[in-house]
Amino acid sequence: MAIYATIDIGTNTLRLLVAETVGSDHFAILHEEQAVARLGEGLMPSRLLQDEPMRRSLAVLGRFAKTARRFNPLCVAAVATSAVREATNREEFVAAVLRESGLSIRVIDGNEEARLTLLGVRHGLGLGSTRVLVMDIGGGSTEFIVAAGEAIEAMVSTGLGVVKLTEAHLRSDPPTPDELEAVERVVADRVGRLRAELPDLAGTTLIGTAGTPTTLAAMDLGLAVYSGARVNGHRLSRVRTRQLLRTLAARPLAQRREIQPLEPGRADVIVTGTALLLTVMGVLAYNEFVVSDSGLREGILLDLLRQQALRG
Repeated sequence: MAIYATIDIGTNTLRLLVAETVGSDHFAILHEEQAVARLGEGLMPSRLLQDEPMRRSLAVLGRFAKTARRFNPLCVAAVATSAVREATNREEFVAAVLRESGLSIRVIDGNEEARLTLLGVRHGLGLGSTRVLVMDIGGGSTEFIVAAGEAIEAMVSTGLGVVKLTEAHLRSDPPTPDELEAVERVVADRVGRLRAELPDLAGTTLIGTAGTPTTLAAMDLGLAVYSGARVNGHRLSRVRTRQLLRTLAARPLAQRREIQPLEPGRADVIVTGTALLLTVMGVLAYNEFVVSDSGLREGILLDLLRQQALRG
C-alpha cells in the first residue's frame, strides 16, 4: 500500500485528494478538501491570468501542498485544466506555483481532461459496461464523453465554462430573463453543433459531474452539510432542475450565498451552471441525469495507480 495526493486546479475550484491505495484500482480516502479560488476570473478576453486570482490560488495551493505532505505521499500530482491551458501567461503561473509551494503542475488538454474524468466517474458510480454520456461542467470549459465501459467512443471539449458564461452574460442581480436567455442561446447553439461531433446517444445515461450537478443534488436532497456519499448516484429530473433554476435565479446573490449547502464562492455561477445543464438536457432530449461525486481528481489518482501497476 502507498499514499498518493492529487490536486485538480480548475478555473473555479481547486480540489485536493489524499488517498491510500488498496490494490491497483481501489483506494481509501484519507483527506479531501476544496476551495473556490476562481483562478479564471477575468481571464477573457485578454487570456491573461489576473494578479489577484493568481495570488488567491497560490495561497490555496501552498496550503494544499503542506497538507498533502503531512501524509508523506509517494507523490503529489497537480493537474491544471481550462484556465491555465488557455492563458498566455501560464508559464508564469506554473513557475510561481513551483517556486512557492514546490508543486510541479501538469497542464492537460481537453481530451486528457475528459479521459481522466471518465476514469473517476466510472469508478465512483461503478458503471461497469453501461453506455453513458458524461458531462463535466467546469469553470472554463465543459467536456462531453461518450463511452461504454472503458471504451471511449467520442470526447469533445467545449468553451462552455460557467465562469466565462457568467462574466459574459449575467450583469444584473438577480439576473434578468433576457440575460438567462442569452446564456441558454449560446449553450443551445454549441450543443446543437455538438450533436454532429458525437455518435448516436440512444440508450445512453446522462451523467453530470463537478460543482454544478453535485450542488444541485445536495440542494434537492435538502442537505445542510454536503455529503459526497449521499450525492453520488442521485438522479435529478429535467422538471426538478428547472424548478431549482427558477428558485436560484429569483434570488439576489447575497441570498444565494445563504443557501445550504451551496458554497458561497459558487453562488454567482450556480445560476449559469444550472441553465447550462438544463439546456443540454433539452437539446439532447434527456429527462434526467445521474450525479457523480467523483471526477477528475479521482481519475488522476486512478491513472497514477495504473501507471504504478504497469511499472511494478
